[in-house]
Amino acid sequence: MSKPAQPNEPIVTHIYTADPSAHVFEGKIYIYPSHDLDHENTSNDNGDQYDMEDYHVLSMEDVNAPCVDHGQALHVKDVPWAKKQMWAPDAAYKNDTYYLYFPARDHNDIFRLGVATSSSPSGPFTPEPDYIPGSYSIDPAVFVDDDNRAYIYFGGLWGGQLEQWQTGSHIPDGEGPAADAPAIGPRVAELSDDMLTFKDTPQEISIIDENGSPITAGDEERRYFEGPWVHKYNGTYYLSYSTGSTHQIVYGTSQSPTGPFEFKGTILTPVIGWTTHHSIVQFQDKWYLFYHDSSLSGGADNKRSVKFTELKYNADGTIQTIDPYSK
Repeated sequence: MSKPAQPNEPIVTHIYTADPSAHVFEGKIYIYPSHDLDHENTSNDNGDQYDMEDYHVLSMEDVNAPCVDHGQALHVKDVPWAKKQMWAPDAAYKNDTYYLYFPARDHNDIFRLGVATSSSPSGPFTPEPDYIPGSYSIDPAVFVDDDNRAYIYFGGLWGGQLEQWQTGSHIPDGEGPAADAPAIGPRVAELSDDMLTFKDTPQEISIIDENGSPITAGDEERRYFEGPWVHKYNGTYYLSYSTGSTHQIVYGTSQSPTGPFEFKGTILTPVIGWTTHHSIVQFQDKWYLFYHDSSLSGGADNKRSVKFTELKYNADGTIQTIDPYSK
């Protein structure tokens, strides 16, 4: 039996895990991370060092309980359309079914989003034979609203290829906007009732400042890079994401699940390692931030470990900034 999970410590140490998407299913916390491997690859802005092949599902009875590894839930070799790089996933529950959403490169090296299904939150998951039509880029995150409508958020710059889709069509050498132009935003699409396709064409989300002006591409402290996550607190929608090059998790709020989102502040200051990726979940009467860092591997950025800590709100609904290494 593994030791009980501890805040700000790796929840498992027998494998490397990253990009945690946490949900409460069947009264437990289930975590859907990516699975970092011991491969040694060249690190670059294209993300070639992240050559993950499969997914494991983790769970905890509560935040003081040991974390259970339910084993391999899906492998790239079982996905007909996918070639490599099973990056950050997410999961959702609807229609008495559990859905696992994941990105991977297709056989043309274009990132697409796939979906797999299971009768159990721990899997194993059976993939659909093809990727979601009209999907692209990385980091799917699914939010099921109170009215049972489901939305999928996605997109990542650089290796995530989002710059290549600014026109709605694929342009392999597409570049990002000028520093003083509006930054590229994440994409959102409502999912069909069966959770397997988009209801309509994905739309770009606008992230604005307190004056209603778009955050610019050169504003690396606030601009979107990757890792979107949406949750709802006291009737307000929160979009949180990674800034990439400045290594922060930040957020904005909206009265609509599709935005625009007004930038509000920083949730998590930089962690050890280049990437930062998170999720936010309510369990019982508290909220928790799940995230990763590279402390267990001694700083190797392609060998990360999932951690968690309590997340707290101020009276006005803003989120208190977390230093992952404060005592």
